[in-house]
Amino acid sequence: MRVAVVDIGTNSTRLLVADVQAGGAMTELDRRSTVTRLGQGVDASGALAPEAMQRVFDTLKGYRAIIEEHGATETTGVLTSAVRDAANGADFAARVRDDFGLDARTLSGDQEAQLSFLGATSARDPEAPSPVVIIDIGGGSTEFVVGESGEVAFHASTQAGSVRQGERFLRSDPPAPDELATLAEEVRGIFHRGVPDDVRASVIAGVAVAGTATQLAAIDQALEPYDPKRVHGYHLDRAACERMLAELAQLPEAQRRATPGLDPERAPTIVAGAVLMVEAMRAFDLEVVEVSEHDILRGAALRRAGL
Repeated sequence: MRVAVVDIGTNSTRLLVADVQAGGAMTELDRRSTVTRLGQGVDASGALAPEAMQRVFDTLKGYRAIIEEHGATETTGVLTSAVRDAANGADFAARVRDDFGLDARTLSGDQEAQLSFLGATSARDPEAPSPVVIIDIGGGSTEFVVGESGEVAFHASTQAGSVRQGERFLRSDPPAPDELATLAEEVRGIFHRGVPDDVRASVIAGVAVAGTATQLAAIDQALEPYDPKRVHGYHLDRAACERMLAELAQLPEAQRRATPGLDPERAPTIVAGAVLMVEAMRAFDLEVVEVSEHDILRGAALRRAGL
């Protein structure tokens, strides 16, 4: 079955077109990611901004053409934190369905977590250490999913994201030390309140998915151009994340854009994202996480195929 999935997130809009076999094997035919910043200003205004919605619509026009070129027989769209939180989110979702022919639905935090876990663990070595926590840092929320042997034991969707907290706290360019400290303190509290102590203590391995994790893996390797084969499975050390955070936070955004391995369009959010990654690893006492290209897109494709 040829499946196309569009993930409309708070910071980026992504596409996956893949052939999914009955046993769950998947062959990726096309994968795209465009920074659209749909969540721009949502934390302050409570609504999706017209210019942010238009950026997504412009991107979806191109994605629709790619879907048709590949002849996908099943299409689906998943909408996450920004749409969930916005007063006009339902109207936006309706336009995505009506104008672009996508069976788009706004996921609850629980549904988002379940799909992220499915995507991240479906092809993971069954002998790999577990229980494992899937860390999915988005623009408006961070999902933690703990499980083993393909089964979810705990999941939480927390109101901490690279766009949400970045807009809330990082006012200076480059960010001031007190801004970074306040952001980290809030995130630390959100993560500790969102995941009970015993759940965090039970975890022995971590898999990090989505843009913040993959970008940090690319920066750590100075990848030019981005190479998903070198990012997928990369072991990202907490010490390396702390070092990258310190280096990125010292640069104004204009200089940050030139960082080897960093997508320039992610320069506005990577500092806040790095704070979230460091705090997530500290919360679960992880010295290293495995970075995975297999995330909610893969999970949604498997689910669409009935797996």
